[in-house]
Amino acid sequence: MHRLLVLHGPNLNLLGSRETSVYGTGSLEELDRQIIEWGNAEGAEVTTRQSNAEADLIQWIQESPSEYDAIVLNPGAFTHTSIAIRDAIAAVPTPTIEVHLSNIYAREEFRHHSYISAVAVGQIAGFGPQSYHLGIRAAIQHLGKGETQ
Repeated sequence: MHRLLVLHGPNLNLLGSRETSVYGTGSLEELDRQIIEWGNAEGAEVTTRQSNAEADLIQWIQESPSEYDAIVLNPGAFTHTSIAIRDAIAAVPTPTIEVHLSNIYAREEFRHHSYISAVAVGQIAGFGPQSYHLGIRAAIQHLGKGETQ
C-alpha cells in the first residue's frame, strides 16, 4: 500500500467561505474526508495537512522521504512566489504531483507562472476537488511505473 501526503497551502483552510464562485462551497474538512476516501479506494493510505506558513510546508516536504511514497501538493499562492518550496521539492526524492482546484491559467496573469511545475512530476488544475482525486491517481500510477522498471 502506498503512503501519500496531501498538502494544502495558504488560505485553503477557508474553503467553503472564500471566493465560492472559484473554489466552491465545500469545506477543507469535507475535502480531506473525500481525499482520504479516494486514496483508500485507490489502495493508498493518505495523510492530509494544511498550513498558511511556508516553513511548515517546506518542513513536511523535507520530512516526506522517511514516511511517504509521494506528495500531492496544492501550494496555493505559494505556487507563484515560493522558490523555497520549489527547492524543497527538488531536494527530496519523493515525487510530487502539483494540483489546483481552479484553472490557474484562466485566472489573473500573475497566476500563470508556477515555480513548482518544473520540479513536479506533473500538474493538474481546474477540476475542483476532482483535481485531488486525479492527483492521487497520478501519484499511484507514477509509483507503479517505478516498481516495474
